Amino acid sequence: MASELLDTSSTRLQFERQIKRIQRDVLRMGALVENSFWLARQALFERNLEAPNQISLQDEQIDKLYRQIEHDCVTLIALQSPVAQDLRLLSAMMQLVRDLERIGDYAEDLGEISILLFPYPVPVYMEQVKRMCDRCRAMLALSLAALSDLDAESGLAVKIRDDAVDLDYETLYHSLAQQKNVQGVVEPIVLLVLTIRHLERMADHATNIGKRVAYIVTGQR
Repeated sequence: MASELLDTSSTRLQFERQIKRIQRDVLRMGALVENSFWLARQALFERNLEAPNQISLQDEQIDKLYRQIEHDCVTLIALQSPVAQDLRLLSAMMQLVRDLERIGDYAEDLGEISILLFPYPVPVYMEQVKRMCDRCRAMLALSLAALSDLDAESGLAVKIRDDAVDLDYETLYHSLAQQKNVQGVVEPIVLLVLTIRHLERMADHATNIGKRVAYIVTGQR
């Protein structure tokens, strides 16, 4: 009997170590995604043409971590038969890393847009787009801090900030779509519309991360 209890305790300890390793890997992935977002900002607003290549290289690391984390979560669920709370954590982590991976993809898209925008003069409304970008980056930072601390309140607070980004998107889209007597090519306008759409989606994924953190902590969706 004592031997069985010891085996159970040892198995549980090993399981908890594996979960902590997954959590560390998720936070590593989050740090890479946050850096990709920063590089995308450099590319778009500082016209740093080295940044898009850095984003692409980093995206390979992000994708590799994403696949590894997903595999590790599935393996733990299949082999360890986790209790309800652990299952909630692992399933939320699997969903959460998808959100991170998508934010990384959008950062790469923004880097590519910056290259297409580079030959043109700085477009009108670029400062407003920058403000929207910074709101989105702040949302991602808050969601990752909530994840690191497993803070449900901070996780849910991300949603409140999303309202401001949605308003940015609607205002900018209306302004860009209503431009009249456009001189020359319309490509910069189209690229800015794509930019704000990507930013709006990044904010949505940051909101999802915050919600998933709250779910891990409270069990409530």
